[in-house]
Amino acid sequence: MATAMSVSAVSPAAAAIARPRTLVCVPATARAPREMAAELAAAAALGADVAELRLDRLAGFAPRRDLPVILAEPRPLPALVTYRPKWEGGEYEGDDEPRFEALMLAMELGAEYVDIEFKVADKFMRLLSGKKPENCKLIVSSHNYENTPSVEELANLVAQIQATGADIVKIATTATEIVDVARMFQILVQCQEKQVPIIGLVMNDRGFISRVLCPKYGGYLTFGSLEKGKESAAAQPTVADLINVYSIKQIGPDTRVFGIIGKPVGHSKSPILHNEAFRSVGFNAVYVPFLVDDLAKFLNTYSSPDFAGFSCTIPHKEAAVRCCDEVDPIARDIGAVNTMVRRSDGKLVGYNTDYVGAISAIEDGIRASQPTDPSTSPLAGRLFVVIGAGGAGKALAYGAKEKGARVVIANRTFARAQELANLIGGPALTLADLENYHPEEGMILANTTAIGMHPNVNETPLSKQALKSYAVVFDAVYTPKETRLLREAAECGATVVSGLEMFIRQAMGQFEHFTGMPVNDNKFRSITSSLDNPNTMKPRL
Repeated sequence: MATAMSVSAVSPAAAAIARPRTLVCVPATARAPREMAAELAAAAALGADVAELRLDRLAGFAPRRDLPVILAEPRPLPALVTYRPKWEGGEYEGDDEPRFEALMLAMELGAEYVDIEFKVADKFMRLLSGKKPENCKLIVSSHNYENTPSVEELANLVAQIQATGADIVKIATTATEIVDVARMFQILVQCQEKQVPIIGLVMNDRGFISRVLCPKYGGYLTFGSLEKGKESAAAQPTVADLINVYSIKQIGPDTRVFGIIGKPVGHSKSPILHNEAFRSVGFNAVYVPFLVDDLAKFLNTYSSPDFAGFSCTIPHKEAAVRCCDEVDPIARDIGAVNTMVRRSDGKLVGYNTDYVGAISAIEDGIRASQPTDPSTSPLAGRLFVVIGAGGAGKALAYGAKEKGARVVIANRTFARAQELANLIGGPALTLADLENYHPEEGMILANTTAIGMHPNVNETPLSKQALKSYAVVFDAVYTPKETRLLREAAECGATVVSGLEMFIRQAMGQFEHFTGMPVNDNKFRSITSSLDNPNTMKPRL
C-alpha cells in the first residue's frame, strides 16, 4: 500500500495555480495568559505568520477572564485558537460544552482562526448555528496517532471534513516509515487542484519532511515551535530552523529537493551546510533529512525529477550501490556510494566523495604537523588501520591503499573485517585484537564507525593506552567536533584530524554533483564555521 502511489505521480509544478504562500504557525504553549501573549510577540519577531493559542495548555483557564488578555488588540500576529481535548492529543479533560463556549468567545473577540476536531464538528456547528464572524476561518482537524491511511481513505476524510462546513481541512497522521509521507503529498496536490485549503502534516521523525516540504505541494500552513522544548507535536522543527535553515518562505512548486538519507539522521549538519550553500549561489533547492529504513523502497517512492539528489550515510552507503542505475567506477571499486544524483532522464547515478574528502584531510593534517616529502603522499608506506568495514570504512581503505599505505581492517564483527581486508589485500582484526596490536610505531588510525557520536559522546573504539602506538588519528565522527577518541589521542601526542574536515570536503564534492557549479572553498568554510551554532546565521524573514 505504501508504494502503490509514489511521488513520481505527483507534479506540483503542473498542479500549481495562483495560491497564497504557505504560512508558518508557532504554537503558543505557555501556562499563563500573559506569558502566552508574550509568546505571540516573540513568534512575530522570529518571522512567523500566525500563532496557535493552545488554550488547553493554560493552567486554571477561565475564558472570560483570560481570553481578552491573550487576544488583546493590537495583536502582533493573527491568532489560531485551539482548545484540544485529551482524546485528540491535547490536555483538556472536561465536557465539550464549556470548550465550545470558549472557542465561540474567541471568535467574538476577533480570533482569525478557530480549530475544532472532526469528531465533534457537527455538534459544534449546530451550536454555532451561523454565528461565525466573517473574518474567522474554521479549521476542522483530524489527528491519527497510529499510521497514515491510504490515499483513497485520506481523500474520503477530506470530503467528510469539507461536508461539515470547514473553511480549512486539517489532517495530521503518523509515519511508520518515510514513504507514508508521499501519500500526504498526493492529498495536498489533489486539494490544491480542487482549491480546497488544507493543512496536511505527518507526525514524528519519519514524517519530518512533511513539515518542510508542504509549501511545494500547496499546504495552507505548517507549524514551527518557538524554541526547542516548546514543541506541540513530535519532531516539530523550530520556527527559526524553518525560516533560517530551510528558507521555507522561498519554497515553491519548482523547488528541487535534495537531502541526506540515513538512520539515524537527526544529528547531521548537512542541511545547514547545503541549504546555505544553495542560497549563496541562488540555486532554487532545499536540502532535508530523510530518516530511511528501506533505501530501495524510499527511492522507488520518491522517484520524481523533483527529488534530484541525495547524500547517503550510515547504514545505507553499500545498499546505495545496488539501488543506482549507474555507479561511478571509483565508487563501484570502493563498494559504497555516498552521493546520488538523478539525471534528466530519471536515472540515478552514484558517486563516492568520502574517500577524497577523508584521505586529503588526513594528508593535509600530517603535512601541517610533520616534515614530509612533497613529491609523494605522506601515507605511502605507512601502516594505516581502519576501524569499521561499512561504507565509510571501504572508502578510507580504498583511498589509503591508492596512496601506497599498508592497510589493516579492524571491526567488531570479524567476518566483516575479513571481507573488506580480502578486497584490499591486508590483514583483518577484531576490535579486541586491536587493543594489543602495535607491530610498529608511527601508525595511522582512522575510525569510520559511529562510536563516540552524539549522544554517546563518552564512547570510544580504542583505549587510551592502545592509542599510544599511533602518530596520527582521524575520526569520521564530527558531532561532537572533538570526540573522546581525538581528545585522548591528542593527550598521547598524536596528530589528530577531525571528521569535520572530511565532512566539509566530501560535501564540496556533493555540491558540485548536485548543482553542476564549481565549489567556492572559502564560502564553504565560512558556512561551516557556523555549524556549531546555527543561531548565529542571519534571520531570513
